Amino acid sequence: MDRSENNKIVEATIPPCCLKAQAYSPDAELEGNCHATVVSGWFTERDNDDKKMYFNNPMWPGEAHSLEVQEILFKERSDYQEVLVFESATYGKVLVLDGILQLTERDEFAYQEMISHLPLCSIKSPKNVLVVGGGDGGVLREVARHPTVENIDICEIDQMVIDVAKKFFPDLAVGFEDPRVHLQVEDALEFIRRVPKGKYDAVIVDSSDPVGPAQELVERPFFEMIANALRPGGVLCNMAESMWLHTHLINDMLSACRDVFKGSVHYAWASVPTYPSGVIGFILCSTEGPPVDFRNPVNPIEKFEGALENQSEPSFYNSEIHKAAFALPSFVKKQVSCL
Repeated sequence: MDRSENNKIVEATIPPCCLKAQAYSPDAELEGNCHATVVSGWFTERDNDDKKMYFNNPMWPGEAHSLEVQEILFKERSDYQEVLVFESATYGKVLVLDGILQLTERDEFAYQEMISHLPLCSIKSPKNVLVVGGGDGGVLREVARHPTVENIDICEIDQMVIDVAKKFFPDLAVGFEDPRVHLQVEDALEFIRRVPKGKYDAVIVDSSDPVGPAQELVERPFFEMIANALRPGGVLCNMAESMWLHTHLINDMLSACRDVFKGSVHYAWASVPTYPSGVIGFILCSTEGPPVDFRNPVNPIEKFEGALENQSEPSFYNSEIHKAAFALPSFVKKQVSCL
């Protein structure tokens, strides 16, 4: 068989995206299993069904965000999802799970700081904190800024995410090095079912988008378990998608939370350039007990600056940003009935 005939056989068995990828990656594999999200040197978020080669995710239909890829650093499937790390042209290293961008080195701090400090700066002297998800370690890094915190439990289902973060994102994974951190690698639902009533001052849910298995993390039974795990006046901060794309989902989450949590329930948001629509939202809830005014931090982060050794000040969050995060556009107030 001559080379031209062999090339025809190869081209017939390799998906088109992989053939295009070879144009920029001389080491592209010939087995036809190169990453479906990277085409001609560009990453594009896609549906998390590996059998689909188009870039249309049901969470944001009709649009896609792309980043130029300089080098694929890691690509492997865990027991739960496909894990990809690549070096981008403008945002540093990027972590992708099942085709969905999770974080970039350039803008990760905005999300990590807001999801952590919005709840922890809203209550006095938090001591016991639970992080659900957050296997990259970024939320742990931010929770550790609070010197009153004595115990940080984290429940992450995927050990590969933790290992990848430690290898490729050490500035985030440094959170795992804090002696107050206790890691549980298991399903969050099973873990929270065993938590004694009223154990935590705060629970931070840093979950993936609510599709597939993560759907359970935005439904009433999960919120009921969280409320049981919180002390009176304890707080939850839960990732809550984009107000530009998901007002229907935000409505559902707020409705469920208002039924479960008998204290305050609010929606806040922050700017994160590489997330769909450039913003991300958070639902903040408190259980019945000492009142919590989420809009006005009673535990300002500024008083902790320099309290812990080798810790710089936050890059995005401050008390002014905290207050501004609850200011919502008029269209959101109209579309989200529970606000």
